[in-house]
Amino acid sequence: MSAGYDVRALESAAGSSVKFPIGPYANAQSYFDAYAEEMARAAKSIDPAMFDRAAATLLDAYQRGARIFACGNGGSASIANHMQCDHTKGVRTATDLSPHVLSLSANVELITAIANDNGYENVFVYQLQSQSEPGDVLLAVSSSGRSPNIVRALTWARDNGLRTIAITGFDGGPARTAAEVSVHIECANYGIVEDLHQAMMHALAQYIRQSRMTADAISVTVF
Repeated sequence: MSAGYDVRALESAAGSSVKFPIGPYANAQSYFDAYAEEMARAAKSIDPAMFDRAAATLLDAYQRGARIFACGNGGSASIANHMQCDHTKGVRTATDLSPHVLSLSANVELITAIANDNGYENVFVYQLQSQSEPGDVLLAVSSSGRSPNIVRALTWARDNGLRTIAITGFDGGPARTAAEVSVHIECANYGIVEDLHQAMMHALAQYIRQSRMTADAISVTVF
């Protein structure tokens, strides 16, 4: 590490997740170098079989015309919203797929109405109860995996015939075990976890897109 700290030497309080940073850095560049190194390490902690299952689950839904619902809080909400963009427009472009992707984090009027009358823990599950059908997919993004509204949505979706994907960090929390497919990052730094969750969202979209294109089309397309 640039500042002489080994992030692997210290475990965080959250399960076995690796904590970063563990001490001060002299300047911004040395911190960034260490941050980038820890991000590369954390990326390698992802179970490749689970990542492949997440891609297969999404592609299957797109082929069947099922709906994908995404949700998250805070920075994870922005990833859910961004997924609606990249997995609707991006995946459709130059392919035979027409994905139906909706972010449950996008409508502030609806979210605040549900939170005000029914509790914030119900802002996602309430929408699923109204809009989803068996065979649809819920993809929940949560750094900690402990947000009550995330866990409640995953549990309801699982019990009502939806496919479920959880994307988590830290120790994964209850969301990690509630979902059918769990893509987990062993890291206890919110910035790094969210950066990798965003990268995973992009990679899933681009992988699915290129899987429906010819080699010649891929070679002349900007992803």
